[in-house]
Amino acid sequence: MKITNLRRLVWVLGGFAFVCAWAGPIASGAAAFRAGIAVRVVTPDPLLPVSGGVGPSEPVSRKEGDLTVRALALDRGETPVVIVSADFLGFPSVLGNRVRALVKSVPGTNILIGATHAHSAPDCYGFPDGRGGFAADLKYLDRVCAQMAAAIEEAMKGLEPCSLKVATGEAKGKIAFNYYAEQLYDPRCHVMQFVRADGKVLATLVNYAIHPEVLGPGVGILSPDLIGPLYDEISAKGGGTGIFMNSAQGGMVTADNRGPNGSDLRTWDECLRIGHLLADEALRIVQPASAQSNPRLYCVARTISFPVDSPLLRAIMKSSPLGYTGQDEGRVSTQLNLINLGTAQILTIPGEALPNIGFYLKRKMHGEHHMLFGLTNDGFGYILTKVDWGSFKRYDYVSRTSLGEMTGEIYIDEALRLVADSPSPE
Repeated sequence: MKITNLRRLVWVLGGFAFVCAWAGPIASGAAAFRAGIAVRVVTPDPLLPVSGGVGPSEPVSRKEGDLTVRALALDRGETPVVIVSADFLGFPSVLGNRVRALVKSVPGTNILIGATHAHSAPDCYGFPDGRGGFAADLKYLDRVCAQMAAAIEEAMKGLEPCSLKVATGEAKGKIAFNYYAEQLYDPRCHVMQFVRADGKVLATLVNYAIHPEVLGPGVGILSPDLIGPLYDEISAKGGGTGIFMNSAQGGMVTADNRGPNGSDLRTWDECLRIGHLLADEALRIVQPASAQSNPRLYCVARTISFPVDSPLLRAIMKSSPLGYTGQDEGRVSTQLNLINLGTAQILTIPGEALPNIGFYLKRKMHGEHHMLFGLTNDGFGYILTKVDWGSFKRYDYVSRTSLGEMTGEIYIDEALRLVADSPSPE
């Protein structure tokens, strides 16, 4: 890419735009691509109640696996990029911005913070508890933010030369389905693998659409759900440290934990089965991919704004102790990122987009591999198109827990504008 193409990256969205990073072969001696990863365990001790969504949290009596935050740092001689995954239902920007303020080595616009969407972890939103208070433990959330920032700094200090493998393929087996319409989900699994100079794998990133709610909040167990076993299996099979980024899993792409009689199997054994299967499929998909020895890295961020039309979400934001801004004006803003890495292009989604939005965006994105990082940089509930919003009785819940009828339209327009204004992956 020529330097003059940088001018295409700068435009003003509501008076605010960011060009976060650009890395390309400026000369024959361009810096080598490097990667680093770090993990922090954030399981609360003593255990805390867990949240599966709006409303009071549920008590627990034990844990299965540990909750973690994982930071994957990427660099190619210019401004670095960090991808973070946390084992929570969501990680709203009001917390993400606290983390960014603690990090000194990376600009906040280059830090992408996503949630796995586990339904058996403590509340990060400050949902009302039904008794005039809220469910979130604020001291615990402060510790999580500090640990996340520490993981980012550690990953940056651990940067080392790596090659990149990227692959896309259908994850086969009994992993996920759409609870609302069984076949309406994206079975594609996107995988990035970062390989050290000695040939050993540093990290494997899995990008797949699924609700990790095998256990859910009602069985008395605090857990990362199927994501914990996914990480364990990746490590055991030589895939290094795993990091999971969810995708367009709204409405309602969930784990296929249906038993022989049709009832859900809400057991740790079922978490193990699905997590191990998804890990094995991801490793199978990426295994034959060719290594990209010095992939180009590009990142851009913009601030986008949405109206808050939902009375439910407006009430939650107003009553939350986290200090959401903008709700009095009836709008919220968040960070939207686009990353090009080698032959892959990544877009972030600030919530749970329905699968049709995911399919549409992937068709319009550039490069060979198209990844969507759902619940990243924010978790604004479900994201529907205007024709889906409130259209079916089945969609009553997802419409009620969406910012509004135009959320999907606004997001799609801004995401595709970002794609159009950015260079294509190479």
